[in-house]
Amino acid sequence: MKIILTQPVTGLGDAGDVLDVKDGYARNFLLPRKVATAWTKGGQKQVDAIKAGREKRAVRSAEDAAAAKARLEGSPVTVTARAGDSGRLFGAVTPSEIAEAIAAGGGPAVDKRRIEVRTPIRNIGDHAVHVHLHDDVDADVTVSVVAAS
Repeated sequence: MKIILTQPVTGLGDAGDVLDVKDGYARNFLLPRKVATAWTKGGQKQVDAIKAGREKRAVRSAEDAAAAKARLEGSPVTVTARAGDSGRLFGAVTPSEIAEAIAAGGGPAVDKRRIEVRTPIRNIGDHAVHVHLHDDVDADVTVSVVAAS
């Protein structure tokens, strides 16, 4: 089945890519989660709009991405969250909270879909997070979670 990705899918492609995937994978996983739409002849306009939006949000060049990587890896990002006495959070720290903390700390504007939290952040302390800044540049950011007072 031919599909158009509307959001980045790890291991498959980025938004705006036109791919051939197995019918069951498209019907049972990609389409219900709204990360892809079925390809049609009129879908080329949608592909162009998605790619234009992706280029607008993306870091403009590899040099800018390298500078952002140095800034992000140089200092930890601090996120405050409600926690119990044992240090366990009431919930988890989400990629959108991390993106807001990066922007509040003077870092670059990072799309929340470009932040990969490998294991859910549910405890106070330092945690490693992977941020995809550009096609060639990825940053490993330290997220320091502190309890809200």
